[in-house]
Amino acid sequence: MSEVDGGDERAVAAAARAAEVEGAVGRARHPESLLRPGREITGLSAVLLPFDAAGSVDWHGFTGLLERTVAAGLTPAVNMDTGYVALLDDATATRVLDIAADVVGPGFVAGAFVRDEPGASFDPDAHRRALEPIVERSGAPVLFQSFGLATVPDAELAAAYRTIARGVPSWIGFELGEVFAPFGRIWSLATYRDILDIESCIGAKHSSLHRVPEWQRLALRDEVRPAFHVFTGNDLAIDMVRYGSDYLLGLSAAAPDLFARRDRWLRSRDPRAHELEDALQALGDLAFRDPVPAYKSSVATFLHLRGWIDHDGVHPDATGRPASDRPILEAILARCLAAAGA
Repeated sequence: MSEVDGGDERAVAAAARAAEVEGAVGRARHPESLLRPGREITGLSAVLLPFDAAGSVDWHGFTGLLERTVAAGLTPAVNMDTGYVALLDDATATRVLDIAADVVGPGFVAGAFVRDEPGASFDPDAHRRALEPIVERSGAPVLFQSFGLATVPDAELAAAYRTIARGVPSWIGFELGEVFAPFGRIWSLATYRDILDIESCIGAKHSSLHRVPEWQRLALRDEVRPAFHVFTGNDLAIDMVRYGSDYLLGLSAAAPDLFARRDRWLRSRDPRAHELEDALQALGDLAFRDPVPAYKSSVATFLHLRGWIDHDGVHPDATGRPASDRPILEAILARCLAAAGA
């Protein structure tokens, strides 16, 4: 084949991919076409790393939260933002993995986080080192972004992920808005299209807190790779599962049992799912208001009110919520339990 012919082939392939992306944008303008009632939902739930009043990790409480998540039928996700991964030292993050492996066995997911600084260059080896302890414990890594990874040009981003995850059997991508972390980055839709071609990437968490880009990703997924999981990270719109998203949420850390019940009711088209989802969304609206990272404090208080943890402290370097939130959370908890028939 001549160089001209090869160039023509590449041009045709590029045009086809551009058409797929443009088609997804068009379909997302009519999201009702994406609705998929009665579908089976895959639920991944972040697990809070609880702290006591002295600022120490409550390991007993963490183990209990893991057990409750598994009992609910959801897949636990540890060392995520809900687990303060960006604030943990290596020893603490490793202990989290060890407990997850003991409690869950194979099948949990965990954040693979690289701690770098603004202005850092992309270091694929650092990201690969972050994957290794997760894979060694039979977990699936969630590839966190970093300041260095955020510097990679858009056209080269999928190749960077291929390099990082070479040899990893399955992993989950992660688009993270800067509202959650300064190193976050939302991919272009063209990059998302390229990510869909990486077979070992089984899904990607989308945390822009906006519906339209997620609808675009769902439309593109449906066209190109239907088995790929679009894991919504939109805690302000937990009904995105109705459009074909699965989820990997921080909000579900507060109530994995109730999220699982909502999922079952949606699957069986039980009308009780609607009021339960509304009640859970009220919790999300309160917890994920500005400043968004303080949602972990709201989750801790909610879990404390449920009697699931003994303390409602946060990591010493994390932002908390005011005590005035507590009676509001009590009211929301009562509403959630009533809607669940609990």
